[in-house]
Amino acid sequence: MLSDSLTILFRHNLWANLRLLENCSGLTAEQLDATIPGAYGSIQDILQHITLAEQGYYSRISTGQMHHRSEKTPTMTLTDMMASLRTTGEGLIEWAGRVQADDTVELDWDGTLREVPKTIILTQVINHATEHREQVKTILTQLGIEPPDLQSWKYFDELEE
Repeated sequence: MLSDSLTILFRHNLWANLRLLENCSGLTAEQLDATIPGAYGSIQDILQHITLAEQGYYSRISTGQMHHRSEKTPTMTLTDMMASLRTTGEGLIEWAGRVQADDTVELDWDGTLREVPKTIILTQVINHATEHREQVKTILTQLGIEPPDLQSWKYFDELEE
């Protein structure tokens, strides 16, 4: 299952996203609404934010276009988020090995169109998800719930099973 380095990073990212959502699937509505100072929002908000951001990053990498989502679209369920993250995660795994250092995409950067390397977007996918997964884990800990171990060591152990 191991392949090039970038693909491994994206396999871990998908694994960690799904593992966190699976862990949160047993939470009550009250627990999903829990938050702490400094976090993006509630657990539900953070998980949806991770999902929607990854949709946007994947769209930019794969099509060069923004991902458009209607503001009228209801809040995603955890099941919806898992399905979406599987799709975008598998897509990013596929693209990770294909993006070249000089591949760019045009982004609106504070009102100015700018060519941004796709490698920067790939980097943002990993950093963004990691940061927000840690926020959810901190909230879970504050609720007295043992968060899942999402470290690469755990991922590696599971690959060998």
